[in-house]
Order: sequence, then C-alpha cells, then structure tokens
Amino acid sequence: MRFRIAALLFSVGASAAFAAAPPPPPPVAVKAGRLIDTKSGTVVPGAVILIENGRVKAVGPSVAIPAGATVIDLSGLTVLPGLFDCHTHLVGDYVNDKDPLSDLKKSAADRAFESVPNARATLDAGFTTVRDVGTYRAFVDVALRDAIARGDFPGPRMFVAGAYLTITGGGGAITGFAPDVALPWDLRFGVADGVDQVRQRVRDIAQHDVDVIKVLATGAFLTHGSNPHAIEYTGEEIRAAVEEASHKGLKVAAHAHSTEGIKLAVKAGVASIEHGTYLDDEGIRLMKEHGTYLVADIYDAEWIRQGAAAGYPQDFAEKQPEGDELQRQAFRKAVEAGVRIAFGTDVSNFPHGLNARQFAWQVKYGQTPMQAIQSATVGASDLVGRGNDAGSLEPGKRADLIAVKGDPLADVRALESVAFVMKDGKIYKDAR
Repeated sequence: MRFRIAALLFSVGASAAFAAAPPPPPPVAVKAGRLIDTKSGTVVPGAVILIENGRVKAVGPSVAIPAGATVIDLSGLTVLPGLFDCHTHLVGDYVNDKDPLSDLKKSAADRAFESVPNARATLDAGFTTVRDVGTYRAFVDVALRDAIARGDFPGPRMFVAGAYLTITGGGGAITGFAPDVALPWDLRFGVADGVDQVRQRVRDIAQHDVDVIKVLATGAFLTHGSNPHAIEYTGEEIRAAVEEASHKGLKVAAHAHSTEGIKLAVKAGVASIEHGTYLDDEGIRLMKEHGTYLVADIYDAEWIRQGAAAGYPQDFAEKQPEGDELQRQAFRKAVEAGVRIAFGTDVSNFPHGLNARQFAWQVKYGQTPMQAIQSATVGASDLVGRGNDAGSLEPGKRADLIAVKGDPLADVRALESVAFVMKDGKIYKDAR
C-alpha cells in the first residue's frame, strides 16, 4: 500500500514537472539582403539564416522558413558574422585620464563598475567577442567576463588575460611613482623576473581561470620609463611562459614593439605578436614560418596624436610619433607577405565603441575590405581558438551576427555604423 501511494505521488510530481516545463522557443529566421560568407570570402544574396536555441541551424538562399518561426527582416541590409576585437582593454579608460598612474586613484571596484558601459558600447558597435589582453588591476577582467556570461548586463563574449606578465619596471608595470610607495597586490600581481618566477607567475595567473596569457616581451610607448626598443624578456623566459601556458591549454599573446623582441617571442612559440611596431623582413619570415598572428593596432595612433597636447604625459607624447608610420608600413609588408592577421585595436586609448574605425586603416595599408573583415571574423576566431564555434555563419555555430546599411566591401567604413546586433540568437541592438 505504501509503495502504491509513493509511486502515485511520484507519478503526479513527474507529470507536474513535465507540464511545467516551458516550451522551446520558436526558431528564428533572419532574412539577409546580402550575406558576407567570411569563410569562403564570397557574398550570398537573399540568404536566410535559420536559428534554433542560439545556434545556426541552416543558412542559404534556399532555406525554408518553418511555420511559427519568428522572422527578422534584414533584407535591406548587409549581414555578416559578429565581429571580434583581439586586443581590447575593457577594464579602464585612458581617454580622459591618460596616465596609467590614474590606477592609483581607483579601486578595483571603481574599475569594475566603470567597465560596464565599455562592455555595452563594444557590443553595440558589433563586436560580439573580444580577447581582452590585460588590466593593471588584476582579475577585474575575469569578473567582468563572468558577469556578462551570467547575463548581469550586456557585453561581448570575453576571453581574458587576468594580469600583465611583465618584468619589474617593465612595459606592463605601474611605474613613475615614488620609491617609498607600496603597490597593492593586484597592481603588481603579474611582475616576474627570471625563468623560475615566470613559470610560477603563469601558474598563478592561470589558476584564476583566465583564457590567455599576456607577456610584455618589450618596452612600451605608454609606460613611464619604458623604451619600446628594449627587450624586456629573454627568449628563455618567454619560452618558459609558453610552455607553462600550454600545460593549462592556454595560448600566449606577446606585446612586442622592438625588432629583436618580436623575433625572440616568435621563436619562443607565442600565438600572436601584439603591435609589431618595428617588425622587419626577418621577423615577417619567422612569423610566416611559425604561423604567428600579427595583431597590429594601426588606428589608435591617430587618436593619440590628436590628443598629445591634451593630457598625455610629456614622455608619452615624445615617444609615440616615432613608431606610427613604421608600424603601418610593417603591417603593409606583413599583409603582402601573407602573415596571418587578426583584428585588434588596443581600445581604451581611444573611446570604447569606436573599434570599427580600424577597418579603414587596415584597408589603407594593404588589405582588401574582405581581408579586413576576415581578420575580425574567421582569422580572429582561429587565433582565439573558437574557429569551430564562431567567426562565420554556418550550421552548429553561435548565432552571432550583425547588419549594416550599405556595402562594407565597397566602403569598409559602413562597419562604423552597425544597425543590428545579435549574440547567441538574442537581439541586443536594433536601429534599423
């Protein structure tokens, strides 16, 4: 008797649970006027992108729209996959306060809350994914990534570095303060000198659930007392970082301006060279040989130059102009040689949300509009390690897509004004 009662109660409870389960959301059909197929480098007119549960189910001009589907009519627009920016700093904004010493005025909580609108501006600009390559306040980027993933507020999908791996007084360190000032732990977490310390620090950073390791291989333009021509980590130290990162399944991004520093980092096995200002022919040859990506922020110098007399520390303003055109010509030569290019802007030196301004500069310095778009889609997703999940609109991949008026293949500046943004099948912007 007791068994029959228990079985009956279980049956009633199970039936109620099944009855209470919400029905699956209806499929979504996006009608595109022109679809840029970033994988093939072609344009598909009149394509339909069928989406189920945040993923692409089918795509093409002959895809049938099922009964009951939610139809989004973008037939007057050009549709393409959501964009990637592989060199962002969403934590921090050095447009109004251009000195890294400003981090001594801000708590980690300040930086975290200030980052929320940066995330929204980035997503609204059509960048559904970013690789965020470091913050002075360690691991605020991890918290930002996780808050976005939970749905606490809108923002791009983030792959984060957690902290800069840098030598004492190096390009990723807070410098320029009095010698009797002691920095809090999170402003010096990534400092490491020598092979053994580098190995330990990579382990320390990795245990905080980061997605990439950022190494400052050379000096920097926007750091007090730092020389961008200087090698700061030896090849052995960078190799140690690459080895330790690989044990955790992580890639290494190397900030590298100097000619020899770039070569040391490439030989050590880093996945990408960030900036690449003084890249020479031998460095280009090595990058091709090793399959190393170049992530060159060739737009932001325009913003920095315009503001050089309006708030930049004098030592920054004096260093910066030297490398601007050299970096752009190195980018041109890398493109001509067939080096892998991934889109990255170093945004935070210019306002968040203006990331797409760099497309025109990549076209000006050697890429076709399609190549520039591919650098921010299939190329970037390969570098980040998401090639099977994003970067193109194919069955099984995330339903990340944007739409713009006009034809970005005729005028790539069309990407500077995004009318529609979808991430994981959810609409975040609709300004048609």
